[in-house]
Amino acid sequence: MPTRRISTSRSRAITIVVLVWLLIGLAAAAQRNYFESSRTSCAKVGTVLVTVVAGPLNYVGANPKIDCSAPQPSR
Repeated sequence: MPTRRISTSRSRAITIVVLVWLLIGLAAAAQRNYFESSRTSCAKVGTVLVTVVAGPLNYVGANPKIDCSAPQPSR
């Protein structure tokens, strides 16, 4: 049974690290005021998501931005 206990504790540790990583990313997005504007676009949503996923890398110089353009309807 020791193998199962090690596996469970390792899984919990990984979960905690991922949660802390994402919380740091949320803090970076909040500091950049990405949640302030009521206007949303695919570029803004993409930038927020990439910033959150980049997590602590934001604080060592990463400044991820997404630029996307949706197809326009025909006239």
